[in-house]
Amino acid sequence: MTAKPQKSCQFKRDYPQLINLYPPCALTTAQSLDNLTRLRRSRLTTPSAQLGQGLCIMGQWGLGDGLELLSLLQHWQTQTQNNTRLLVKVFEPNPINDYELKLLWNQSQSLISQPHLQPIADAILKAKPARIIGCQRLIFDDGRITVDLHFGDLHTSLTNLPHSPAHPIQQWLVLPHLASQLSGKLVWQMARLSADDAQLIGVYLAETVQQLAHSSGFSTLNVSQDALNGDENDASQIITDEILLHERKLLRQQADTTQAFTPKPAALATKDHPVAIIGGGLASANLMLSLAERGQSSILFCKDNELGQGASGNRQGAIYPLLTPENDELSRFFQQAFLFSRRRIEALSHASMMDINAAPTVTAISHDFCGVLQTGHDERSQQRLDKIIQSQDWPAEIAYAVDANEANEIAHIGIDKAGFFYPLGGWICPFEYAKAAVDKASQLAEVQCHFNTEITEIECDAQAWYLHSQGQRFGPFSQVVLANGAQLTQFSASERLQISPFRGQVSHVPAQFQLSQLATVLCANGYLTPSHQGLHCLGASYVKAAEHFDFCPLEQRENLGKMQESYPNQAWVDDIDISGNSARVGVRMVTRDHFPMMGCAPDVAEILARYEQHQLNQQQAEQSRHYWQTTPAPILDGLYILGGLGSRGLSSGPLAAECLAAQLTGEPLPLDWPTLNKLNPNRMWLRKLLKGKAL
Repeated sequence: MTAKPQKSCQFKRDYPQLINLYPPCALTTAQSLDNLTRLRRSRLTTPSAQLGQGLCIMGQWGLGDGLELLSLLQHWQTQTQNNTRLLVKVFEPNPINDYELKLLWNQSQSLISQPHLQPIADAILKAKPARIIGCQRLIFDDGRITVDLHFGDLHTSLTNLPHSPAHPIQQWLVLPHLASQLSGKLVWQMARLSADDAQLIGVYLAETVQQLAHSSGFSTLNVSQDALNGDENDASQIITDEILLHERKLLRQQADTTQAFTPKPAALATKDHPVAIIGGGLASANLMLSLAERGQSSILFCKDNELGQGASGNRQGAIYPLLTPENDELSRFFQQAFLFSRRRIEALSHASMMDINAAPTVTAISHDFCGVLQTGHDERSQQRLDKIIQSQDWPAEIAYAVDANEANEIAHIGIDKAGFFYPLGGWICPFEYAKAAVDKASQLAEVQCHFNTEITEIECDAQAWYLHSQGQRFGPFSQVVLANGAQLTQFSASERLQISPFRGQVSHVPAQFQLSQLATVLCANGYLTPSHQGLHCLGASYVKAAEHFDFCPLEQRENLGKMQESYPNQAWVDDIDISGNSARVGVRMVTRDHFPMMGCAPDVAEILARYEQHQLNQQQAEQSRHYWQTTPAPILDGLYILGGLGSRGLSSGPLAAECLAAQLTGEPLPLDWPTLNKLNPNRMWLRKLLKGKAL
């Protein structure tokens, strides 16, 4: 039974406001729009794109009414060879969501005359872009098409974005309504992210914009309406200035030096050399899928006889974003990650229904996006929740406040207190999610899974990694990823990671009487899911450094007590029957700052050795800070960390895996430098060193 959100379509902006913020381009006919798309495709300069191989990356300055983007995606779907992937990075200062996009397209009737664009428009609407600041990655056609929507301040979006030397932006389209916002600083940042021969294309480009582009080394193509109608040639200006290209190189080096404490992979993965993944949970499975979408082979080593037997083994898990009053990097990351994971679930669920005759088929994922209702359970928690609600103008699709009556209506049982409702959240079966991801990966690339294979030791020999398990030796591997959950710190190379295991017992409760009517996930002091296959999940305990992982009667009673404390005097609480002693115990790896760990494995011994060489005193503090700021942090080449997902892994794990896959293959990431710094596995040491503090 699914809760029906009451406010998810209450937005402040009407159609006149939308058309003012997202105006159509000067293209007046479907033919001219199609001609522009063909012109952009023909002007790609990267050899791999021309030959129909590899990855093509295109930038777009402004979203407008979205038709230029839709036309490009539709053209790529229907007229480009299957082995060519497309990534479009759209930079738009005004966030927009699926509801407003649909309103914009319906009211303007822009798709009526171009019905061939309707399927890709529907796919974007189904992906449910949200009005949030940051990048939202939308993946279509099994990774063949990716769209990064960079919403928010344009200068911040550009300057905080890492450059990808192996896959730079090959072409820019500048929409007329945002051309006037281009400045010298912005164009140079665009140049930093672009290939040296990248071209800037625009319709009716002003002379001042062309001069800005030329001054940073861009060649330009100024397209007129007549040219798009085929009546005259376009005006193209080719710029080849070695001095300007050298300045671009220096700008990239300066940005990399500033962020040197968050290291990049020393070498990239190649398709004929598989990436080794140690683990068997949600993070491992999603990494395998993200790599497979890039055509990258991988081998997974799982100590259990099937996937999802560790922390990913619960029957149900809640999925919703972690919000903070400040809407800081943590909050923004979790909004991006939650939406990405939700799209993954939708895509895999669709694949499980479509691929009935495929071999192998994709596992069906039990889930229900029934929303999550969060309430306080005591005065302190209520104050914290009120602070989150009142401190930001949260988009309604992310969360909105409800009163007691609305909470009752959403839950279909008595709540009788105000709360915060996450309309796109819900619950999912984690181990089915993991299995579906690996099933899909096996359809896209060469992947292998070794079950009942516990890796007990990893060693680096002659710049290659070898894995040991019960007398067997696997390798050599150029890239090894530790994504093995509770065993993340079992190796000498990872034992110093600042991460802690927490035991969690989830109780299984029979669905009966009023309790069975629960229609949304409840989150207060603990959580309670709607029923699935006759059982609710109630949890969870949170015990650090637990002595055992057997069933614990005390924790079973404590789980019940959390609901009794959260919702006193509610009759349905009496329907919670824990007497069957049915439960599952797992271990969650938790970081102090609640960010996952994703990236190059730190060489902790070398960090400490260098620290001793740069021992701090008041005279040397500034010099030491500069050293750690600008010197690439020591890493164990070829070894990577993906873990520390804590209790929100269903939200954070898939995007962290996607970003690591992009790092391993040298592709642009959907995260900015401040967020990558927070995810860096070395952050606990480097955070102190960058502040001039002692370790």
